[in-house]
Amino acid sequence: ALEMTEPFLNEHILVFSCNKNIESYALTPNSNVTLNTCLFPVISPLSKKIVDGTKTRKVKTSHLLRIDDHDFTMRPAFAGPAVPVGVDVQVESLDSISEVDMDFTMTLYLRHYWKDERLAFPSSTNKSMTFDGRLVKKIWVPDVFFVHSKRSFIHDTTTDNIMLRVYPDGHVLYSLRVTVTAACNMDFSRFPLDSQTCTLELESYAYTDEDLMLYWKSGDESLSTDERISLSQFLIQKFHTTSRLAFYSSTGWYNRLYINFTLRRHIFFFLLQTYFPATLMVMLSWVSFWIDRRAVPARVSLGITTVLTMSTIITGVNASMPRVSYIKAVDIYLWVSFVFVFLSVLEYAAVNYLTTVRDGKDRKLREKAREQSHTLPCTCGMSHARTMMLDGTYSEADTNSLAGYTRASMTAEDTSEKQERMVVHLSLDNESTGTKKKGIRGFRIIQNTHAIDTYSRMIFPGAYILFNLIYWCVYC
Repeated sequence: ALEMTEPFLNEHILVFSCNKNIESYALTPNSNVTLNTCLFPVISPLSKKIVDGTKTRKVKTSHLLRIDDHDFTMRPAFAGPAVPVGVDVQVESLDSISEVDMDFTMTLYLRHYWKDERLAFPSSTNKSMTFDGRLVKKIWVPDVFFVHSKRSFIHDTTTDNIMLRVYPDGHVLYSLRVTVTAACNMDFSRFPLDSQTCTLELESYAYTDEDLMLYWKSGDESLSTDERISLSQFLIQKFHTTSRLAFYSSTGWYNRLYINFTLRRHIFFFLLQTYFPATLMVMLSWVSFWIDRRAVPARVSLGITTVLTMSTIITGVNASMPRVSYIKAVDIYLWVSFVFVFLSVLEYAAVNYLTTVRDGKDRKLREKAREQSHTLPCTCGMSHARTMMLDGTYSEADTNSLAGYTRASMTAEDTSEKQERMVVHLSLDNESTGTKKKGIRGFRIIQNTHAIDTYSRMIFPGAYILFNLIYWCVYC
């Protein structure tokens, strides 16, 4: 009897010849066959099966990839030419854009492609073997990092989001899911009518261009994005890739890859939150031009309210912006609007001052006329000088026709209609009162301050409309 207990790594067909009868037995690893009647076993070489080593359960990954036979702390082809490492990126989401911190947050799938002949293995059926992140620590992988990144991490739910795929010829695919927050240099000179271009930069940390050649695997097609990516304040216009060399004075030249994307800001939000309220405050300040100039509490409170509201709008906009040292487009609009509101307050201050001055002069003239009426006898058409109150719309002929009126009668008219008239002090010669060419020797007018409000009703809206036309033509 012959007992075979030696385990086999591969299946074999063992053919036994016994008394001219051929019996076949399939031997698998650890299988025992007891031969009692056969004289000899014959292993048929033609019936041997070729089995894929990747499906052999007893073989460890480290043995199959011969990890223990090589030093993976060194790059492939050490001391030889630079290792080509192709990169492609799939952008999963663009999470946020921060104007205050001047950065952006992006989640992406980062994939590396290179060849390491030390990882080649025999295989006839499977094209590749796929592993998780546990094998990454045992082999060499490119040390790519994000330049100018503030924070970044590899997702680890439910396990580390890392995939390693090894092909029989030694080609390797290394993929990981990363969220990175990187700096973005923004120019706010045209804010909020601006477009921003941000860049995510990838580079090898340790290997210069003499050791590692980093490149986009398929050119511009190496970057793909999800069509559902959207932002609340921005419209994503374009994604594209570039590459160039970066130089460090202490370490040398490095290959650097760039992911560039352009964002255009949505203006409608700022129209509702900033531009419309500012415009309404300016228009509200014009209401004071139609309020009686003697209604001091109404006009003053309206002016102060509009000024404080504009100050609040300006403060709210600047609170959500970085403290830049240049003027932004929104600053120009808000501060010009603030100036219009402030000028409306100053306009009423001027009207009130001139009204007070005119009233004081009117009062002095009335007092002087009253004193003269008590000291001079009644002239009744014989006086050499007469003082009268005239409406500003009267002509010179109308003035001459009133030469016979007494000073006392005109004083009564002045007290009843002093708000709508001008004080005219006329010195008329007695000899010219009866002729058509009667002259006015002295003529002095204090203008009605109501005219300032009348002009402001046209000048302020016209100037503000002109400013808006220029502003939107320049920035749109």
